[in-house]
Amino acid sequence: MITRREFLISSVAVLGSAATVSFAADEPRRVGVQLYTVRHQAERDLPGVLSAVRQIGYTDVETYWNVYSHPAAELKRMIEDHGLRAPSGHFNYDGLEGKIDYASTLGVEYVICPMLPKKMWHSLDGFKQAADQFNKWGEQIKRQGMRFGFHNHNYEFRRFGDTTGYETLLSGTDPNLVFFEMDCYWITQAGLDPLQTLDKLGSRVKMLHLKDRKAGFPVSQEMNKKAEHFTPVGTGTIQWKEILTAAQSHGIEHMFVEQDSGDTTPLDELRTSYKNLLQYSS
Repeated sequence: MITRREFLISSVAVLGSAATVSFAADEPRRVGVQLYTVRHQAERDLPGVLSAVRQIGYTDVETYWNVYSHPAAELKRMIEDHGLRAPSGHFNYDGLEGKIDYASTLGVEYVICPMLPKKMWHSLDGFKQAADQFNKWGEQIKRQGMRFGFHNHNYEFRRFGDTTGYETLLSGTDPNLVFFEMDCYWITQAGLDPLQTLDKLGSRVKMLHLKDRKAGFPVSQEMNKKAEHFTPVGTGTIQWKEILTAAQSHGIEHMFVEQDSGDTTPLDELRTSYKNLLQYSS
């Protein structure tokens, strides 16, 4: 059985390494960056950002909406030319269907809806409508050889009687068509334990977002500035060793560091997260 150390070494492979340790029989699981972290720089100089991300040691990127100003084939080539790959991309709910062909050309494995429109946050009917739409998109995307998923924040965990929006999405979607990208920060900010949540959801979760949470702030299910207490991986309150061990046992396919905002520059935040993730391999 592969150890946690081997798993983390393969996930955050040091730049220039000629080989990585296999997580399973097919290929190693690696750690990437959600490019939203470096959005301001990426929209000015995407090649420079890709170069900097690779130099830190990251091997994958997850794309987001504003980099789709580049034609899909050009964006794919740009990412690959910098020694990276893009197994996943975020595509906004409004207009997602029109981006399925783009995602296919880009070569992603996962098409991820990052957020519901705000008008759908405040009623169960909104989440039920989203679940129905997710099933339809999941079928369309599956026919093109990709998979569909949803990325959580904290607003989905507001209670409506004896249930939540997130539970409605889970129960209302086909497990063969709709998967989930679990954001460990937003799960924590919502008042849940990410380790327990990952264990509960099991195979429905295929990817993780890794970002840490500062201590001393109240939890909430309202997504606003008062809910933003971001800090690099390993500098906050989240128990990463336990989560990464669970990720190994649950067969998590991809993990992306994301830093919505921070106290230093985005690239410095990414360096700190990368360095700390390497330490968890010991």
